[in-house]
Amino acid sequence: MSERSPYTRFRRSLETRSLADVLPVAAELPWINLSDSLEILTLMAHEGDPRFDKSAARWIGRLLVETPPLTLAEVRWVVAMVERLPLCRESLHRYARRR
Repeated sequence: MSERSPYTRFRRSLETRSLADVLPVAAELPWINLSDSLEILTLMAHEGDPRFDKSAARWIGRLLVETPPLTLAEVRWVVAMVERLPLCRESLHRYARRR
């Protein structure tokens, strides 16, 4: 049986929708892209993880640095959507995929 790559194991762990399954596998990765980190953040929101607020602020910071500039109104909208996770996940993915 061949070994799966760490990223393949990570993507598979996301399918479990369990933060306890995802975090150890994510720790094996050298870097997690913005969309994948949003999936982790969504799980944190869904499970009421106490690290959510700090992780959410970090994710928003990454969004501001790693994607084209947003207007102040868009930044406020992003913050509001992050606060509503997991409900606004797809809309946030659209922001994360902007290039």
